[in-house]
Amino acid sequence: MAGGRQFRRDAFSLWLEAPLVIAMRCHEMGFAALTGSTQNTAEMTKMVTEKMAATAESVVAANFAVAKAMMTAASPSATARAVSEAAIKPYGKRVRRNVKRLAAKKR
Repeated sequence: MAGGRQFRRDAFSLWLEAPLVIAMRCHEMGFAALTGSTQNTAEMTKMVTEKMAATAESVVAANFAVAKAMMTAASPSATARAVSEAAIKPYGKRVRRNVKRLAAKKR
């Protein structure tokens, strides 16, 4: 059941790594405010556009999962799982990528 593992991985990423990304970004913004740096504008723009793209991708993926389930006459529980997996995947992918990127900045 590879799909179930991916869902758990994405859910775990959101549960554990999303607060870490928020903390790293808040730290950077606070440091930029103290030093008068304007370099954080790019990070803030990336943060907003990334969330909008993840939301759009999530909605499309969930709709495709619903349509596929309706065409295959899947059970309600299988449909719910497929829609959940499709909806959460874009967020988990971005959170993991942000943790790596933001952690690499500190080195």
